Amino acid sequence: MDFPVYLTIGSLRIHPHVLFESLSYFIGFRVYLWTRRPSGMSALMSLQILAGTILGAAIGAKLLFWLEDPVATWEHLSQGQLLWGGKTIVGGLLGGLIGVELTKRWVGWSQSTGDDFVYPLMLGLCIGRIGCFLTGLTDHTYGTPTTWITGVDFGDGVTRHPAQLYEIFFLIILAIVLIPLYRQSRVKSATSTQVKYVSGRMFQWFMAGYLLFRLGIEWIKPTPHPYLGLNNIQLACIAGVLYYAWLIYGKKKVDHQITSSNMQA
Repeated sequence: MDFPVYLTIGSLRIHPHVLFESLSYFIGFRVYLWTRRPSGMSALMSLQILAGTILGAAIGAKLLFWLEDPVATWEHLSQGQLLWGGKTIVGGLLGGLIGVELTKRWVGWSQSTGDDFVYPLMLGLCIGRIGCFLTGLTDHTYGTPTTWITGVDFGDGVTRHPAQLYEIFFLIILAIVLIPLYRQSRVKSATSTQVKYVSGRMFQWFMAGYLLFRLGIEWIKPTPHPYLGLNNIQLACIAGVLYYAWLIYGKKKVDHQITSSNMQA
């Protein structure tokens, strides 16, 4: 196999990264529209939250990429060069999370909206990673050299960890594990007169699981690790995992204590 693996459609010769990244956005969004639950949210509020999510994701993906190699980033900026190329999925997820939460506060929406995004996100990530794999070395998402049976020669005679395929495999397993939480997120709240669902836990576990995976797999990627042996993505993953550990366990415990106190009173 020669990398990049261009795809030919008629007279068109399409770069795999362009094709599969475009498909990931298009298919992921269509699946979201198809599977999202009724929420009672107005069209304007929905568009505002979507805009906040996209803006936060775009900023987060770019900022975290710039932190991959601070020295190189500073040299480019000091030379007046704009760093348009490059982005990170972890930065996009965390930036999108910040963007959506800030926008929800601004528009006054308190219900969780994350569960509807989980499977569309995972599907989009899998499709996008196919493009990363078919692009080869120029995509810079491959792993370190290895003698494992899974090793892939991306065209330079060196067998490397196909980190992109590892991620696809992990996401498939995670999608299966999250099925019970998906079913739970579709149950309507019995105490509400409005359309309301038990929600929030699925997205929390998705984020915690994915960030833990990325924290580990970054050890087999040939990227700079300038932060006490860690790289930029690992630092972001640690921060995200701590946040979701508090959200899943710490906040739940605090809420339980408050509920118990109210009942006793």
